[in-house]
Amino acid sequence: MEQLGKYGFLRRDYLKNHRNSTYQVMLLQDTIGEHLLEVDKAAREREEIILKQLEKKETLPDKEKDQMAWVRAANQHRAIAEEIILKELIYV
Repeated sequence: MEQLGKYGFLRRDYLKNHRNSTYQVMLLQDTIGEHLLEVDKAAREREEIILKQLEKKETLPDKEKDQMAWVRAANQHRAIAEEIILKELIYV
């Protein structure tokens, strides 16, 4: 069985705290694990797609020439991707 990642845990916590009845039903039907793994996998795939789109739109600086600028831009891209994923897949 696959390991549950960051987005799977975030989804679980959201369901527990904000959609408890849905969480309880899924728990009783033994579908929660499968659901969380699907959400986690979809979120990771979506993150890759978003990061590629962001890099096409706004290329990262040369890592060799200006490492701090590269780190700053890469972190900004990752934060944007994560915010989109949270809104689209986790908090629904």
